[in-house]
Amino acid sequence: MFEELGFQNLTAPQAVVYFALVIGVAFGALAQITKFCFRRALVGADRRAAASVWFAALAVAVIGTQAAVGAGLIAFDDHRFMAAELSWLAISLGGLLFGAGMVLARGCASRLTVLGATGNLRALTVILVFAVAAHTTMKGLLAPMRVALGEITVPLGEVTSLAALPGGGWVFAALIAAVSVVIAARSNARLSTLGLAAILGALVPLAWVGTGFILYDDFDPVAFESLSFTRPASDTLFWTIAGTSVSPGFGTGLIGGVLAGALAASLLTGTFVWESFENARQTGRYLTGAVLMGVGGVLAGGCTVGAGLAGVPTLSVAAVLAIVMMAAGALATDLVLRKTASRSSGAGGARPTTQALQPAE
Repeated sequence: MFEELGFQNLTAPQAVVYFALVIGVAFGALAQITKFCFRRALVGADRRAAASVWFAALAVAVIGTQAAVGAGLIAFDDHRFMAAELSWLAISLGGLLFGAGMVLARGCASRLTVLGATGNLRALTVILVFAVAAHTTMKGLLAPMRVALGEITVPLGEVTSLAALPGGGWVFAALIAAVSVVIAARSNARLSTLGLAAILGALVPLAWVGTGFILYDDFDPVAFESLSFTRPASDTLFWTIAGTSVSPGFGTGLIGGVLAGALAASLLTGTFVWESFENARQTGRYLTGAVLMGVGGVLAGGCTVGAGLAGVPTLSVAAVLAIVMMAAGALATDLVLRKTASRSSGAGGARPTTQALQPAE
């Protein structure tokens, strides 16, 4: 469709960067205001409120994406999410690592990117290390390990999507959306917050349609993608270092937009504040989490946004497996940390009765 828009001095690959920048600004601002974060929805002190935001966004993302598919605007038949061979070991291990990492770093990749723009130096450091670890896993020292794990597969045949199961795509889309709405409604969150979360969720199908239909060009194609943070973080790091040798893409525009949007929102709402690490032990914990998220995000095929918020609406079996394993990794790691803290406090006599807000929240 891109050639019909009549741009004279702008190619599709150039246009997609500006498009991603706009999507990123909107995501960054909305995520900062709503405190959008999958980790908080699972193990945060305010998990019910956080879950209402995340699942309200998911409900809209699912319905919007499947509506675009039904209208014939986009199709995921050839997308990597629909690979006939499911790399179950890489996805499962990657999901567990990412889930553990986001608990150790006290924030998922998207949340920490947003926090990094609000003066949180812990988050900025984590995102930088996360990007390095992701790039190392995709194209560097750990790439052979990624390839080896990815070759351990099970055939899915035609069942690469939930849409291939009895009932079809709309049945599963409606089921996911209905469950998400119930979870969102249980928290008694303000309608304004849920409304902003819904707008955030609408960015997912907008990005899919933008890259897969509006900016589609047979002669100068762009990647068919939506919101994600693992590959975009790696691409942004690579472009920042070697900008004269590589061109920016959707991911670079997205990360830049998220940082700009979150910064603007924090300044306008008076929530910008400089924060840093408290001690060496905390620094080590955060950096460990960053590495686990970087490696895990690549193995799993995306982060909680790429494989979760944007991946699940495609009804991909691989994406569903990834987000389930991320949740399992996060819950298991949180349980271990709680038991460790309980033993330590028990040995010292006093035992905490309430859970304090974590620094990255």
